[in-house]
Amino acid sequence: MKYDYLIVGSGLFGATFAHLAHRAGKRCLVIDKRTQLGGNIYCEQQHGINVHKYGAHIFHTSDKRVWDFVTSLVPFNRYTNCPVALYGGKLYNLPFNMNTFYQMWGVTTPAEATAKIEEQKREAVAAMAAAGVTTPRNLEEQALTLVGRDIYEALIKGYTEKQWGRPCTELPAFIIRRLPVRLVYDNNYFNDTWQGIPIGGYNKLTEALLEGIECRTGVDFFEQGRAFWETQAEKIVFTGCIDEFYGYRFGKLQYRTVRFEEEVHNTPNLQGNAVVNYTEREIPWTRIIEHKHFESFGAEVDANPLTIISKEFSTEWTEGSEPFYPVNDTANSALAEQYRTLAAQEPNIIFGGRLAEYKYYDMAPVIASVLAHPEITALTPHA
Repeated sequence: MKYDYLIVGSGLFGATFAHLAHRAGKRCLVIDKRTQLGGNIYCEQQHGINVHKYGAHIFHTSDKRVWDFVTSLVPFNRYTNCPVALYGGKLYNLPFNMNTFYQMWGVTTPAEATAKIEEQKREAVAAMAAAGVTTPRNLEEQALTLVGRDIYEALIKGYTEKQWGRPCTELPAFIIRRLPVRLVYDNNYFNDTWQGIPIGGYNKLTEALLEGIECRTGVDFFEQGRAFWETQAEKIVFTGCIDEFYGYRFGKLQYRTVRFEEEVHNTPNLQGNAVVNYTEREIPWTRIIEHKHFESFGAEVDANPLTIISKEFSTEWTEGSEPFYPVNDTANSALAEQYRTLAAQEPNIIFGGRLAEYKYYDMAPVIASVLAHPEITALTPHA
C-alpha cells in the first residue's frame, strides 16, 4: 500500500509536516540522507553537553500559535540570547543598545547616544555628497548612514566581510536595510515574546515531532530517483535543494556555508556566554559558541568540569559541503525564481523549507509556514 506522503528531509519543515499529517491519520514515511534525524537542529551529546552540530539554534517567536505548538510537545528553558562582540580586546554588548554606546563612547543617556550617532551619520552623508552620491552604493555606505563610523568599523565591517567572503564595498546595500538601535539598557537580542531552548536539547523536539512515524536514515532520495519514490507515495514533500531536484536544469544556485571546529576544554566555563562574536577581520572565525550556556544556568555551569566550544568559519559553498544560507543577489534570485516556476506546476510535490524554497528561515517561521500550508489546513482545519 502506498504512503500518503513521502517526506524527504527530517528538519523542522519535514518533521512538522509529518507530525501534522500523521496526526490527521495519514500514512507517512520520512527519509533523510544523514545518519541522524533533525536536520540542522540536531544535537550530539558530549560529556553531558548538548552540542549544536550545525550551529547555534535559539528558538524565538511572537507567534502564539507556534509557541503553543512547540511547547505542547516539549518544555522549553529560560535561555535568553545576549551575545557579546569582541573587538580590539574589548567586549561590546549586542544588539546595539545603551550598554554598547556606553562601552564605545562613555555616554550614559539616550540623548548623548543619539547625538553621537547622528553626528557620525551626517559625516557619512556629507562624504557621499562630496563624491556626488545621494543613495548608498554598497553595504559600507549603507551602514555608515545608518549608525556611523565607530559602530560600523568595530562591530559590523570585519564580521560582515568574514560572513560573505568579500569587502563591504563590494556587497549590495540591500543586505542591511536597517540596523536596530535601542536607546535602552537591554541586551536581549530578540524582541520576540518567547524564546528558549527545548529542555534536554533539540533532539527532544525532533523525537516528539516524529513519534509514531516511520523514519529511515542514510537514505538518499536521488539514489533511486523521483520515479521510484513516486511509486511509493501519493505525494512527496521535498525539503532538499530545489536546483538538485530538477537536475540543475537552469544551473546551480549558490550558497554560503559554515565550517565548525569543536574543542573540549578542561574548565567548567571558558567564555562566560553562549555566543561571542569576533568582529575583527584578521581573526578567521566569526564567533565562538559555548554550548553549555544554552542549557546550564547558575551553579549548574560549574557542576560539569568540562566545556565544549565551536568556532564558526563562514566559507563559500563547494560540492559536498553543507549549504546553509542562500546568496541573496540578483542572479541567484532570478535563477531561484525559474525553479520556483517549475515547482508551482507540480500537483503532487510540495516544496518547503530553506533549501527547497531558496529562502532564509528562522525556526519559528518554518513551523508557521507548515501550520499555514494549504495541504495541512486541508487535512487539519483546526491544526
